[in-house]
Amino acid sequence: MSISAKLIAENLTCWESEVVIEPLEGGMTNTNFKVCHKGEYYVVRIGTDIPEHGVMRFNENAASLAAYKAGISPEVIHHEPGALVIRYIHGETLKAHDVRENDTLTDILQLLKTCHTEIPRHLRSAVLTFWVFQVNRFYLTTLSEIASNNKGFDKSELARLMEINVQLESEVGKVNIVFCHNDLLASNIIRTDKRLWLIDWEYAGFNSPLFDLSNLAFNNGLSINQELEMLGSYFDCKVDEKFWRSYMAMKCASTLRETLWGMVSERYSKIVFDFKAYAKTNLTAFDQTYKQFLELD
Repeated sequence: MSISAKLIAENLTCWESEVVIEPLEGGMTNTNFKVCHKGEYYVVRIGTDIPEHGVMRFNENAASLAAYKAGISPEVIHHEPGALVIRYIHGETLKAHDVRENDTLTDILQLLKTCHTEIPRHLRSAVLTFWVFQVNRFYLTTLSEIASNNKGFDKSELARLMEINVQLESEVGKVNIVFCHNDLLASNIIRTDKRLWLIDWEYAGFNSPLFDLSNLAFNNGLSINQELEMLGSYFDCKVDEKFWRSYMAMKCASTLRETLWGMVSERYSKIVFDFKAYAKTNLTAFDQTYKQFLELD
């Protein structure tokens, strides 16, 4: 736990009296705390911009506010440079196996539809676009510059991934643009006895709904049958070969992005975590997913 982050959280201008604070586990781009103030509980997220990942806190704040107003995310109590305070939700953080439960998956799809269509109506400032192929290009360019300084990355492998990224972008075809969450780990979904909540909006931005759906599927190990049912339900259509190919191209790109995120984090993050192993695991998953995509020919 960062002592300086704890001091920042304890001394935010929104507190009117002394607070009781404890660290929360799991943050990969923030330092998070659970805070009790006057008998009420809040989550404080401490973090500055992370340019190497395209994380801009003005964007996170705007998305968090709009998501609250859309009724799918906790109330934003306060924000100031480097800090965001939201109301604490007393519930269960989902695991991947929870997401794979059919009833829960149905509820998550409804949550995403609300995210995609309702949040733009509540945005009160400019926000970012999250086009995964450009994100991948940025990551690969960054890694190639590191490799040029003989810092351990294989330039030929990076060139291979760049070519694949270009191919996948062309294969996705035309898309509709909605407002996406773009980081659908199970841990970003909280279940109470009444409903689901979606949290953590660092990577939020305008994107294709195919990204959120494929990201949800990859991160939580959905089966092919579940993916087909998910697509049919979300779009209210039959999933033909052309549509499935477009979806699979986006799933490959999503998996590639997770790999590159780990590789870049290995070089820049100060968080204690085995990013190298994370990237290696996801690269294996990407190669498997890309192989499945190529087999569609």
